[in-house]
Order: sequence, then C-alpha cells, then structure tokens
Amino acid sequence: MIASLFNKSRPLNYAIISLLLVLFYFLYLTQYPEWTEYYTTVIQKIGLLVVLTGSLFLVRFVTKRNGLSKDNSYAPFLFLLFHILFPSVLVNTNIILANFFILLALRRLISLQSLITPKEKIFDASLWIFVATLFHFWSILFIVLVFVSIVFHVSRDYRNWIIPFIALFTVGILFTLAVIAGERDLLFIVLDKAYISFDFTYFENIYQNIALAIFSSIAVLFFVTQLLALSNRPLNMQSSYKKVLFSFVLGVGIYVLSASKNNSFLAFTFFPLAVMGTNFIESLDNKWVRESVMYSLIAISFFIFFAQVL
Repeated sequence: MIASLFNKSRPLNYAIISLLLVLFYFLYLTQYPEWTEYYTTVIQKIGLLVVLTGSLFLVRFVTKRNGLSKDNSYAPFLFLLFHILFPSVLVNTNIILANFFILLALRRLISLQSLITPKEKIFDASLWIFVATLFHFWSILFIVLVFVSIVFHVSRDYRNWIIPFIALFTVGILFTLAVIAGERDLLFIVLDKAYISFDFTYFENIYQNIALAIFSSIAVLFFVTQLLALSNRPLNMQSSYKKVLFSFVLGVGIYVLSASKNNSFLAFTFFPLAVMGTNFIESLDNKWVRESVMYSLIAISFFIFFAQVL
C-alpha cells in the first residue's frame, strides 16, 4: 500500500523517491540524445539532477523541521509526482535553479517564526530570492513574502524593513561585477525575461493541456481545503501555514506573468502544493480513501509522463 509505505519518514522511502527521480529524469532525457555527445552537457545534466535531488531533500527538511506535516514522506513524494506530471521542468535549467534558490529562501522565511536570528534569516531569504531572479526574472515576486513574514513576526524593528534592500544591493553589485568582467550577455538574458505575457496557447500536445487541467483541479482542491482548515491550526503555526498558502499564490503569479510560457513555470507552486497535499492526505481518516488518492495521483502522473515520452 503506497499511502502506508510513505506514512513514515524512513531512509528507505527517500531512497525510493530519489531512485524514481533518477529513473524518470533519464527516461525523459532519452528524447534529447544529443546531450550525450559532449562531456560538458553530460556534466550539466548530472549537475541538474543533483540540484533536483537537493530540492527533494529541502522539501523534506523544511516540512519536518518546521512541523508543517506529521513525520511522513508524503511531501517529497508529491513534489516528485508534480515533476513527473510536468516533465518539461526536468530539462529547464533556469527553472530548476531558480526554484532551488526559492526553496532555500522559503526555508529561512518559514523558520522565522522561531524568532531566532531574524535579521540573518531575512537577509538570507532576500538574497536567495534575488539570486533566483537572475535565472527567472519573475521569481522576484517572492520578495513580497519576505515583507509579509516581517509583518507576521518582526515588524516593530524598522531595521528589518531595510534588510531586503541591502540584499538587493549585494546581489546587484555582484551581478554588475560579473557583467563588467565580460559576461555582458547576462544583462540581456535577465532583461529579456522581464516581460509580461498572458498568452496561454503554448501547448505542444494535448497531454500538456490535460496535465494542466488535472493539476489545476488538484491545486484548487488542496488550496481550498487547507484555507478552510487554517483556523483549526495551532495559533503558533498559523503564520507558517499562511506563508505556505501565500507562496502558492505567488507561484501561480509567476506562471501567469511569465513570457514564453510553458508548464515548467508551475514548478514554483510544487513545494507549497506538496505541503498542502500532505496535510490533505493526513486529514483523511479512512485508510482506503488515502490509498485511493495516492494511487490516483500516481496513475495520472505516470500516464501523462509516458504519453509524452513514448
């Protein structure tokens, strides 16, 4: 039983999830065999796989460390299933890197509730968000979550409101130095992505359209149920769950605003949706309902993946 297997946080579970990630990653890459012709692209693809694996463990760390779920491995497994549902994420270098840095930022922002070294956490989160912006410009929307977190926890100290601007200045200086050093293309690459587009007619095949429709339905279900359950959360945890809900909204915002749109831009919603999905599954008292939900998600993700690969 899948739900029973991932109901505990065991090393075996994370080994299974990691192996599945490696398997589906290389299965999808079989569509682009040219990457094997040069050692530089081989190194790049292996490096991206390492970043994806790191993202999985970041999801596990953030959910467990901040008490966003019970002691299980549903969140990283759902995070993996969303990548399988939208396999175009697996070959989008900029999105993989940007989302990894956003996860690092969320790790710091969600842990801000402890009020331990808040200034360092605000700076780190802001820094990672601005670094993510260099890979996908509209990642900058997550800076809103920094100010929301300040409002929740440390709004009385005026210095906390200045810290994000210090992080912006730091990244700006480093970026300027890189451009001056000869990487002038970096400036045009970043500016080229700073456009807004509401063109949603990008689908290359019907399965991408189906995947988006299914994902949207799942997202609405998870989001609404967790929004309604928010008042039942412990008072000391409500701000953390609000940040998860808010990060999902920001992730959707990135997808809506981004130019040259494709399904991989939804990657910014994967973490908050995995957390919400975990809470939803945990709330199901009936064992068979939990199993049905898990098997349905797996079947849908696998079908959409193989329909696009084969």
